[in-house]
Amino acid sequence: MLFTKQTQHPFHIVRVSPWPILISFSILNLLITLVLYFHEYNLNSIWFVMLQPVGIFLFFYAFINWLWDVVVEATFEGKHSSRVQYGLRLGFIFFILSEIMFFFGFFWAFFHSSVSPSIWIGCIFPPLGIPVLNPWALPLLNTVILLSSGVTVTWAHKVIVTNKVSFKNIKTTAAAYYNSRKEGVKGLLLTIILGLFFTSIQLYEYKHAGFAINDSIYGAVFFLLTGFHGFHVLVGTIFLIVCLFRHLRYHFSRQHHLGLEMAIWYWHFVDVVWIFLFIFLYVWGA
Repeated sequence: MLFTKQTQHPFHIVRVSPWPILISFSILNLLITLVLYFHEYNLNSIWFVMLQPVGIFLFFYAFINWLWDVVVEATFEGKHSSRVQYGLRLGFIFFILSEIMFFFGFFWAFFHSSVSPSIWIGCIFPPLGIPVLNPWALPLLNTVILLSSGVTVTWAHKVIVTNKVSFKNIKTTAAAYYNSRKEGVKGLLLTIILGLFFTSIQLYEYKHAGFAINDSIYGAVFFLLTGFHGFHVLVGTIFLIVCLFRHLRYHFSRQHHLGLEMAIWYWHFVDVVWIFLFIFLYVWGA
């Protein structure tokens, strides 16, 4: 990156943006409506009817515009130098570490209750009267689906990153380039489909489970762990959908694919968490 007299450093000075404050107010709005809902506030009240859609609209409006600003800065303006990309990678690694600590807290609650069950649940775990799910049915199918999605997203990453165009033999390399683009699209599309399939099976499992979130500590920990993991799968799926559209718009190349790389890190993190969930919550916990 060339430095001018005005910018004698490789860092990116972010422009003034209205999106962070809009995101903050929209989340506060959604939090207020959620608290009102928990306290059984009059759901037909004009305030509740107005606050909820406004908060949702503001959140998605600000989120989409903020994401587009980052794409413009990185892809069209070229402001993400190697030093900026290093900082973004480091920040995303710390974000994943914070997510690991987040799930660690829930796993701690699970092991605390299962290894040494209290007298209040009969000194056994799972407690009496809880019809646990068969781990070798839907949970095993979801495990196969999610691990398969990890393979397809790695395949997409490989064909996009190793894509190289040589101008010495432009005809041959152009055909290889478009073939690799198609392979990348297929890999991302398959991963998205598998992610949506996983979420659908999880919802089906919730609907037919013989216990609820308020059925002792087992129900609370089960739905917290699997529910937050399902939410992360949904976020990762949206992340990959954005990457698919960017790939179709020729935003990724061998040198410029940081957004795709972060999405794949996040997806592999979701895979690893599910492996722990399947082994300890479904198999060992049953």
